[in-house]
Amino acid sequence: MDGSVYLAYDYPVLGAFWTVMWIFLWVLWLILLFRIIVDVFRDHEMNGWVKAAWLLFLILIPFLGVLVYVIARGKSMGKREVEHAQQQQEAFNAYIRDTAKGGSTGEELTRLSQLKEKGDLSEEEFQKAKEKLLH
Repeated sequence: MDGSVYLAYDYPVLGAFWTVMWIFLWVLWLILLFRIIVDVFRDHEMNGWVKAAWLLFLILIPFLGVLVYVIARGKSMGKREVEHAQQQQEAFNAYIRDTAKGGSTGEELTRLSQLKEKGDLSEEEFQKAKEKLLH
């Protein structure tokens, strides 16, 4: 028989398990590293020098930098992540409300002028409503 048939037996199951485990841990660490870098830039309480110091620490000594950052700032990192998610949700909700409300400013002005022509709005009410729409 050919030697390639036995290649599957040269790599034991436990070896495959450890390889998959190390790859998983490496990817997990990379994800954590990038989340920390995003958090450093997202934190508005830190000034530029402190951000630069953290980034330098994370780049020069990455494993220790990630560990120290998670220990020192992990709790506030979670809070910033929640605040960011809430801001995104609020922006999305505002967009949905504005879109669902429909009607552009031009359509609203046309409707107001029609109400004024019918006599349902006085000139003063029309001007107030027009200012409110335009601002």
